[in-house]
Amino acid sequence: MSRIEEALKRASAGRTAHGTAALRETPVFPPDETISLTHYPREGREGPGPRHTPTAVFTRSVTATREGVAGPVAPFAKAVDGKLILHDPDPIAVEQYRRLAATLHGLQTEHGTNTLMVTSTVPREGKTLTVTNLALTLSESYQRRVLLIDADLRRPTVHELLGVPNVLGLSDGLEANSGGLPLVQVSSNLWVLPAGRPDANPMAGLTSDRMRVLLEEAASEFDWVLVDTPPVGIMPDAHLLARLTQGVIFVIAAGSTPFALVERAVADIGREHIVGTVLNRIEDGTNAASGYYHQYYGAGSVS
Repeated sequence: MSRIEEALKRASAGRTAHGTAALRETPVFPPDETISLTHYPREGREGPGPRHTPTAVFTRSVTATREGVAGPVAPFAKAVDGKLILHDPDPIAVEQYRRLAATLHGLQTEHGTNTLMVTSTVPREGKTLTVTNLALTLSESYQRRVLLIDADLRRPTVHELLGVPNVLGLSDGLEANSGGLPLVQVSSNLWVLPAGRPDANPMAGLTSDRMRVLLEEAASEFDWVLVDTPPVGIMPDAHLLARLTQGVIFVIAAGSTPFALVERAVADIGREHIVGTVLNRIEDGTNAASGYYHQYYGAGSVS
């Protein structure tokens, strides 16, 4: 039995009252609401990003949230009292995450992709919020079994967003004498492997055979394995970690990350590994679809 299988059994058997409450009150997109991109059949797969943004360089691009990490920018806000809360959801952001999930669903159907690394060039571009909302969308709206791994061992924050403990985690699981993996079950379809204690020099573990085996085992147990990694700009040997997954989603903060740094980060990863980009912190006025979304969903204005 693999360590992932053992961890899943422990997580399922060890659900506490807190975990049950979190499951019951985890906000999801309405269960009777289907995922439909009928109104935008080309945008999920082939639509280019705005012409003035770096996302036009890549084959797939998705415009995501407007404000990034700080503020009510995504369908889910920070954990309060151990529970995820829905905080004034922006219908544009919700739909963009669904479009991103739909694109990845198509990628999986065509190529069998199920392990993805999510990263950015520099800190505070919104990669952790992006990967967390993507995990929630795939697990709740698509009913896929998802494992979210916090591999940003320098500055882990996934546990803060989801309100789960971070006493033990990936850093412990990568040690040579490590036993089981401390998976935390967040909902019926979503598990989290927190980062564990911060590590100032994590690359040896992240690019090790132990990490490769962990990802392979996870891929055999879950429909999707999403890995939140350190920003490429501060991560040496980024291409080594990228090769352990089947693709990379690259998060770019619009209007703040210099294009030269983005180009360098893409080169470090290897352009061939990037399956798509998320342009984050886009202003409503620069998103051509924003007016349509507000009219379609009956929203007045989004703060």
